[in-house]
Amino acid sequence: MIHLSGIHVSLKGNAGLVNILRGISLDVAAGEMVGLVGPSGSGKSTLLMVIAGLEQISQGMVHIAGSDITHFSEDKLARFRARNIGIVFQSFHLIPTLTALENVAVPLDFAGMPDAYERAKAQLDKVGLMPRRDHYPGEMSGGEQQRVALARALAGGAKLILADEPTGNLDKNTGKQIADLLFALPGEQGATLLLVTHDEAIARRCGRIVHLEDGRIAP
Repeated sequence: MIHLSGIHVSLKGNAGLVNILRGISLDVAAGEMVGLVGPSGSGKSTLLMVIAGLEQISQGMVHIAGSDITHFSEDKLARFRARNIGIVFQSFHLIPTLTALENVAVPLDFAGMPDAYERAKAQLDKVGLMPRRDHYPGEMSGGEQQRVALARALAGGAKLILADEPTGNLDKNTGKQIADLLFALPGEQGATLLLVTHDEAIARRCGRIVHLEDGRIAP
């Protein structure tokens, strides 16, 4: 599902060139659940964004779901993400002027799926939020908003789920509920999960843990 070869990401800063990722090579098989851990600033979120096609690399190759996306245009990357990748962020990233149902359905509609609203309803039901489908993000708790974000990531039938600290803004009990859904639902549809987390208990639930330090995979 994921094949990274020699990934470097360097950005220009006030003090010169900053090396964020330094020669990352990583393979993740279809259906795997992998935890990505490491200290702040080690490059975890950047690596996730590289895999999503949201961060430009300086060097290397990125193969996702059998496609070499290294040199895809922005439009082609957007279409590829819509078909293959679901992303869950720490801060939910819901559109405040759309209802829960619309937040899940509208991206599917833009991707050209004729059954967008039916898919959205089915996924909201799986995360237990059909009774809240007509509520706006501001009318929902943090846990409910994250469940909407998870439904949005899964509703399109994504082959790969990327989660960046999905429980970071939630209390312990709510975080556990989201983690339970995160480990159960992708497996139901055979999706691969790559999860960035500082929570050791959540990381241990993954089938494999990858440690990043200073932009490199630690031995």
